Amino acid sequence: MNRREIAINKLKSLGDVILDDVTQGRIPRIKVPSRGTSNIIYDEDKRHYVLGDRYGTRSMGNVKQIKKIGQMLYTANFCKDLVAREKTATLRELYYISEGWEVDFADQQESNIVGEDLEVTLGMTREELGLMPEEDGASVYGALTVREGDIEIDALRSGKSGYNISPTIDEVEFVDHDVERVIAVETMGMFHRLVQEKAHKKFDALIVGLKGQAARATRRFIKRVNEELNLPVYICNDGDPWGFHIAMVIISGSAKLAHVNHQLATPDAKFLGVTASDIINYDLPTDPLKDVDVGRLKELLHDPRYRGDFWKTEIKKMLTIGKKAEQQSFSKYGLEYVVDTYLPEKLEAVENQ
Repeated sequence: MNRREIAINKLKSLGDVILDDVTQGRIPRIKVPSRGTSNIIYDEDKRHYVLGDRYGTRSMGNVKQIKKIGQMLYTANFCKDLVAREKTATLRELYYISEGWEVDFADQQESNIVGEDLEVTLGMTREELGLMPEEDGASVYGALTVREGDIEIDALRSGKSGYNISPTIDEVEFVDHDVERVIAVETMGMFHRLVQEKAHKKFDALIVGLKGQAARATRRFIKRVNEELNLPVYICNDGDPWGFHIAMVIISGSAKLAHVNHQLATPDAKFLGVTASDIINYDLPTDPLKDVDVGRLKELLHDPRYRGDFWKTEIKKMLTIGKKAEQQSFSKYGLEYVVDTYLPEKLEAVENQ
């Protein structure tokens, strides 16, 4: 049974639960895994957040829950139709199409939450259910050929902006590659710098431009190339708490997406970004830490994803020097410096850890 058939069967099963309750004379109800903070656990073995075993029950015997159940069933039926017809809809389109339902949504945040409830209840991602986010995936440049349907795309011949990762990345087939690693960079400015300096050749790498916080399709792509193509992944971000967070979401997932981190997190990915030690050792141009930066760094010290000695040392050192730096600060030494000097030195150090 393929993923499309599995999705249709699971969506139908949600309606079957309600019908069975009605047939048996019971009050219809749906069990939904809890996504509250008390049910989100950092799994030391898996090295990412997971959901615990707590459930909530939505019952039509509770007047306040009737609308939520209706919204969930309408959304499930909509998704079943999408998957059956091999179509997709954006989350924004889901919100607008609900205007014609008996139980429409007050705003898009409400429809997004119902979409998340549906994926956690069925144990499938919203992408597998035909629902797509608005944001684009990352740009990828390097010796990788993929197949989307009956079309082959060469990421090295897709222009300087590279191949744009499809929201339906699980339907994309990896045809061929000639690289040894993946280097993901936070900003598109750094992505274009690496492309111009031919970093893909120098490091035998796929260069991935994350466009800030990586979209789900981007994280899924990175996990797939790591596991299916056996490519080590390195993440190069700004030297500040927000850059650290962007990298760590790729490595260990997020609490919000604990129910799908097993498909998105890449625990073996390595941090190649700017550290407090780099700021000192390379005498980089910096900005002073703001109060919000200091507060966030202190929060990271209590986050289980940052328990390792490396992270504790670098976070404390950044608090001590009171400074942060961007990836592009290496331009102080010339446009080529980041590819000719910094990245080779940094890669060697990280690979030998």
